Amino acid sequence: MLTKFFEKFREIPLVKKILFFAAILGPGVITGSVDNDAGGITTYSVAGAAYGYDLIWTLIPCFIALIVVQEMNLRMGIHTGKGLADLIRENFGVKFTFFLFLGLFFADIGNTATEFAGIAGSLQIFGVSKYISVPLTALGVWFLVTKGNYKVTERIFLLFSFCLLSYIVSAVLAQPHWGEISAAIVKPNIRFEKDYLILVLGIIGTTIAPWMLFYMQSAVIERGTKPDEYKLALIDVVVGCMATVIVAFFIIVSCAATLHQNGIVINEAKDAAMALKPFAGGLASEVFAFGLFIASVFSATILPLATSFYICQAFGFEAGIDKRVEEAPQFYTLFASIMTFGVAIILIPNAPLIQITIWTQIINAVFLPLVLISMVMMVNNKDIMGEFVNNKFQNVIAWSLTGIVIVLSVGLFILPLLYRLPKLL
Repeated sequence: MLTKFFEKFREIPLVKKILFFAAILGPGVITGSVDNDAGGITTYSVAGAAYGYDLIWTLIPCFIALIVVQEMNLRMGIHTGKGLADLIRENFGVKFTFFLFLGLFFADIGNTATEFAGIAGSLQIFGVSKYISVPLTALGVWFLVTKGNYKVTERIFLLFSFCLLSYIVSAVLAQPHWGEISAAIVKPNIRFEKDYLILVLGIIGTTIAPWMLFYMQSAVIERGTKPDEYKLALIDVVVGCMATVIVAFFIIVSCAATLHQNGIVINEAKDAAMALKPFAGGLASEVFAFGLFIASVFSATILPLATSFYICQAFGFEAGIDKRVEEAPQFYTLFASIMTFGVAIILIPNAPLIQITIWTQIINAVFLPLVLISMVMMVNNKDIMGEFVNNKFQNVIAWSLTGIVIVLSVGLFILPLLYRLPKLL
């Protein structure tokens, strides 16, 4: 069957092929691309600057994890017609849902603030003050969400996703050593050192965030994806996962080929963009900053949307970009509140962004295993999924992934403490 499909597909004119892929791409690509937000770009940049090509191997488990989780989200959304938040409330009760989402709400405010920090930092490279860039971007995001409809907004989000491929340009301009990159993938240099292990946990852990799981399923429902469209939607998921890993790969490569080679230490993605200039030229630096800006605007839009979606779904309020403000007041109030808090934090002089980021990651680490366990239990419940429950192979992967995420989540919190303990004794 697949052979016949590809034979027919080869006969289709190029223009029609492009239109075909444009038609099927959507929630999967958007969700996968938002994974490369300001926090993710920072993690990949620091990894490349600190360890060169040595951490590229981590992108392989990241790719597998993304496909497994997003496929389950896709299947649950298509065959139940309900969002993940709605299903959690129905199957685990209101109290569990309330405390879970209360924690995630505060985490997503911190995440949104981090995205606006990425907007401020990227445009500072072009000489734009954060007191101009952050409020104007926030107003633009609000206009896009409240005045657009789902189809238009989705097309804009997809354009943002493709803009993230600009990191390929930065990497090529950095003139990396492709032979060393291949060797690092085939024979990874794994080190049992504090900073190395923390970055490994950070890279893999940044791939899956609680809000991502809720947004993916909500987007599938809002798009109106039908059960007979599952295979095409799965292509969207796989392409999105590939895009995520490709962007991450080139970010690591560009920083490894320049900053690591010259012993440059960085703390955030903005530092990477600025530090690239002496070694790869002004164009590489500006393209890197452009990518950071696009990723930050993208995520500053999706994160508040995702949070508003899952809270409204969980408690029975109307939600959706296609609805007017007066039709879904709770949805838009939540969206505006999260945006406002995020912007306000960034505009505070000398705001403790590092501490905010750390506590946001800790909250995510605490609640992510709860969301994943709930999700895997529901996708195996025949009363919910009918004949579309996981098969044995899918369950092995799903529960293994859940166990790994729990270990990683606990590790992200405990590992730094373990290394500090001897100094405290």
